[in-house]
Amino acid sequence: MPVNTHDGDAVRPPFNAAAARRLREALGMTHAHVAYGIWAAYGIRLEPAAVASWELGEGAPTEAELTALAGALWCAPAELLGAPRTLREFRLALGLAPTDLALRIGMDQAAYERLEAGGRWTGTDRQAATLAAELRLPLPALIRFTGQQARLVELLTSAATTRWQGYVRPVGKLAPLPKERLQQALQELHEEYHARMTASLSWTGGDAAGEAGRAGREFLDDIAAEFWRRVGEAAP
Repeated sequence: MPVNTHDGDAVRPPFNAAAARRLREALGMTHAHVAYGIWAAYGIRLEPAAVASWELGEGAPTEAELTALAGALWCAPAELLGAPRTLREFRLALGLAPTDLALRIGMDQAAYERLEAGGRWTGTDRQAATLAAELRLPLPALIRFTGQQARLVELLTSAATTRWQGYVRPVGKLAPLPKERLQQALQELHEEYHARMTASLSWTGGDAAGEAGRAGREFLDDIAAEFWRRVGEAAP
């Protein structure tokens, strides 16, 4: 299935305007100093007013401008970004070019760029592991970027609604976590789901079965986030 690895503006990454201003002021630089530094080191001509507009949140730098701005402010690109959510944002946070990252993971550059644009993951397990290492991806992000999110949700849903014990190994293949942690998380999901269903059925009056169904669906709709929270992994 297609994997949404990219959202938002196709050219301009999310930008932390307050961080840019704070870093510039800490260096004692004016907007003109920053604009000159970007031009001198990266050959990108900007008016000081453009730098000021970024800091005011009236505009945002392109990917190339963000990299140049980080260089001018003597910081890592990650310091000028919010928390990364997409594959592209994780790459930008480390200041890597698509060409370099594709080479490191052994993937054709065009295939990698299609992946960033929301394409389907076609790489191997080894390439997935290398991608995770190069971009320092948390496990939830890796599973999402490599197209395994739907399968994980399917397994978690079955574990919650049927016998959870039979899903420890399949879930563990997707999310290689300690067995004890997986067992505890799946058992908790199973118990929580059935507790909500039972509580809804015990209500007097109204459509008890309908309420139970809604309570169960609401829990299952967010089951991946519940799973990551219970195993101690933050979902991006």
